[in-house]
Amino acid sequence: MVNINPNGLLPKRIAVTGGAGFVGSHLCEALLGRGHEVLCIDNFYTGARVNVQHLLGNPRFELMRHDITFPLYIEVDEIYNLACPASPVHYQFDPVQTVKTSVIGAINALGLAKRLRVPVLQASTSEVYGDPEVHPQPEGYWGNVNPIGPRSCYDEGKRCAETLFFDYHRQHQIAIKVVRIFNTYGPRMHPNDGRVVSNFIVQALRGEDITVFGDGSQTRSFCYVDDLVRGLIAMMESPKDVIGPINIGNPAEFTIRQLAEQVIALTGSRSRIIEKPLPQDDPKQRQPDISRARDTLGWGPTVQLEQGLKATIAYFDRLLSHRPTDATGPLLDPAPAGQA
Repeated sequence: MVNINPNGLLPKRIAVTGGAGFVGSHLCEALLGRGHEVLCIDNFYTGARVNVQHLLGNPRFELMRHDITFPLYIEVDEIYNLACPASPVHYQFDPVQTVKTSVIGAINALGLAKRLRVPVLQASTSEVYGDPEVHPQPEGYWGNVNPIGPRSCYDEGKRCAETLFFDYHRQHQIAIKVVRIFNTYGPRMHPNDGRVVSNFIVQALRGEDITVFGDGSQTRSFCYVDDLVRGLIAMMESPKDVIGPINIGNPAEFTIRQLAEQVIALTGSRSRIIEKPLPQDDPKQRQPDISRARDTLGWGPTVQLEQGLKATIAYFDRLLSHRPTDATGPLLDPAPAGQA
């Protein structure tokens, strides 16, 4: 008898590179919930075993320690390529390795997809738009990226990865899917990742000054991780001719100062907001045009910022209090790496 998953589909064996990371662990969880087998692949540079600890007892889940810059020899039906440090403090720590992970990792994921003749999804990023001169950013915008700046290891690495995906598609007829992920937040964020949401929450819970770079007028759009994961799965399950790129993010735009004020209000903190100089190439505006995602995938975010922040604050509160949680490792001091 053939097993059918809860969605009435045949279960698949799915590889998720970067599967022990913040987004990857939530994706693994969701795929298991849909009845699939999941092979989680991670080298634990920014991911952590504790993120998927609760999945290890599931007979349909397998964890493999592997660096995607080396070829993979596995048998799967689909590939989600999420492997790459995504926060400035991590991707700038070893920029050469960041480029290798984006570019060589993409080549290895595509090579595997070519051998197996299976679809592969690339988790690209809104950073391909750089410091945008078009607002909001549609997929047809080519971007404004500094190719030699401190952020370019990530920005240009992801842009090159997109090039590889489309060239493999044109040259080898590989079934590709490319999504551009905008700012995402939620439980299992690394407390030392230098991202604005985790920084602000940790600082507020500790009663420390909240560090805003510039005057806080720069904007971001924040997507809760559950919404993002729905978008990734919707993209993979879309018809074969839907290849992207497609923006996945929440178009509700907030200034950095508004975010800081909301975090203070929700935590009941007495933290003050202080200003520091903007890092080089820090984008002034970031908002996705998600018309293509709505029209093509029927996808849109549903979690409002206040609701998502409450869940994320509760997570970090447990982490700071050393209560049981599925967090990533020990708490370190938040790093001022820009307001990603």
